[in-house]
Amino acid sequence: MLGGAMSALITPFKNSLIDEEAYEYLINRQIRHGMDACVPVGTTGESATLSHHEHMRCIEIAVNVCKGSGVKVLAGAGSNCTAEAIELALFAQKSGADGILCVSPYYNKPSQEGLYQHYKAVAASVEIPVMLYNVPSRTGVSIEVETAIRLFREVKNIFAIKEASGSMERIIELDQHIPDMAVFSGEDVINYPILANGGRGVISVTGNLLPDKIVALTKFALKGDLSASKRINNELYDINRVLFCQSNPIPIKAAMYLSGLIKNLEYRLPLVMPSKENMGLIEKTLQNYEVLK
Repeated sequence: MLGGAMSALITPFKNSLIDEEAYEYLINRQIRHGMDACVPVGTTGESATLSHHEHMRCIEIAVNVCKGSGVKVLAGAGSNCTAEAIELALFAQKSGADGILCVSPYYNKPSQEGLYQHYKAVAASVEIPVMLYNVPSRTGVSIEVETAIRLFREVKNIFAIKEASGSMERIIELDQHIPDMAVFSGEDVINYPILANGGRGVISVTGNLLPDKIVALTKFALKGDLSASKRINNELYDINRVLFCQSNPIPIKAAMYLSGLIKNLEYRLPLVMPSKENMGLIEKTLQNYEVLK
């Protein structure tokens, strides 16, 4: 079963195209620093602006680089069109991904029944594990706890939910009603509180920059050393906050560029460079952290 420390990978660009060499380097770096899994083409990977061919290519690269390393691949396979999400899920399975992360449909604001039918159809199209992804601030709709319960109980390969709602009450409610469903933190600021309340792992933005810290934080918590996990979470507070000073993944890509992890700082429109003030804030905050190559 998928679990532990995972990074929601950025997608590096060069001259408006995917920089495959840089992408492979970043994934290998995740492997070196002990990540349990990589998550290509989630929302941090700018999946909303990638073509289907580019999206699939990112999955292929991640699977090929991780092959034989013991690091699993949880491939992003979400869309606001159910048929497109199914196409991506099938491709991920065919490519050898260990599971898929499926963001709730964005913009069209489906009802809870619509969410249920969407996820049921996507999960039924594949045999690999499926993780729901609840991020209402970005999608405009929340997967209610009752819907998550229904999906987990009725669809055999839905095993987990990535929670980026910011609500600890929701985390506790999920654990109260469906303790067998794996809950993953989708917000770095509250990684520790989620793990301390039964979370099975994290899918981290900060992990792109500081994988060693995210791995240690997660492993300490899962082994029961909550004080050590809390200490690291507190150490990361400033960088976790600054990495969301603008829409994700604008700050994390800037931080990786400033740290020398990527050679080109490029985004896909409508995302643009950080403001001058935020770039200065990111640079200043980075001075307090050691970024390992």
